[in-house]
Amino acid sequence: MRRPTTRSGKRATSDKPAHRLHNAKGSMPASSPDAIRPKIGLEASVELAVPFEWTIRRYDPTLPAVLSTPAMIGMMELAAAQSVRDALPPGSITVGTRVEVDHLKAVTVGAIVNAHARLSGYKGRFLVFETVARSGEDVIGRGRVFRAIVEPTRFQSVAESRQR
Repeated sequence: MRRPTTRSGKRATSDKPAHRLHNAKGSMPASSPDAIRPKIGLEASVELAVPFEWTIRRYDPTLPAVLSTPAMIGMMELAAAQSVRDALPPGSITVGTRVEVDHLKAVTVGAIVNAHARLSGYKGRFLVFETVARSGEDVIGRGRVFRAIVEPTRFQSVAESRQR
């Protein structure tokens, strides 16, 4: 199993043994007037070996043990969130709001998948990311992920109020 590393070759802080997070480049200082709008071009990648739990067979034994579309999208969303994390105002996070993704090729348990996201623009208050997932040289998925900047405590409170 690979040890987590960043692009610079240093150890990552993640506890997950088959999972690597690559930090964003060129983040904007929080004191900037445009700090709420991270710099276009920020990017990050997430890489992992596909676990059985992320396959569609996990949910239905009659289906093949291949990476599920929701798991691939989850990797893309994580890469998008990581790409802007250091450029957000203190205490803020991003949450997914929309995905436009094509799942193009299947990969099996153990395949190494790299999901990459790049902040490409804004649509109203939403951040728009171009995303691609690869296994080796094969593009297995691509599309766009939309995320909103939120304050987590307020976001959690609003979400909990809907569970009545």
